Amino acid sequence: MTINKNYFARHFVLMLCFLFAAAAVKAQSAEKEIIDAMNNSALEWNKGHLDTFVSLYDPSATMMYPTGPVGMTGITDLYKKSYFKPDGMPKQNLRYFDLKVRMLGTDYALVTGGFTLYGNKLPERSGRYSLVCIHTKTGWKILHDHSS
Repeated sequence: MTINKNYFARHFVLMLCFLFAAAAVKAQSAEKEIIDAMNNSALEWNKGHLDTFVSLYDPSATMMYPTGPVGMTGITDLYKKSYFKPDGMPKQNLRYFDLKVRMLGTDYALVTGGFTLYGNKLPERSGRYSLVCIHTKTGWKILHDHSS
């Protein structure tokens, strides 16, 4: 039996095309999941659900401060003290813009964009952020936050 080398080459190329297409579909799905999670977190912020907002962070997450990285206690304390009123409602509403997701393999992503705090007769404030996200059993979570 004679095996045609072109037969194997064609099938190999077809398999590669299938694998690349499958990876592209998975990446698009991940990007949509991350963007949806970010937008949902802003909605939760605006409702005064700080605990739900911070649940987007992985328990081992860090945030970069001028003095260096802090963990979840520091992250939660920052939001409570600086951005929320004693009654549990935010001092201003939150919205994201210019969200971009760059996949770093299958389980990690770099998310960049901007945020605006607005409303309640306070001056609007905007800034930029970069987030490293990780895919976990419960979905995409922020592993590291660097906002300015």
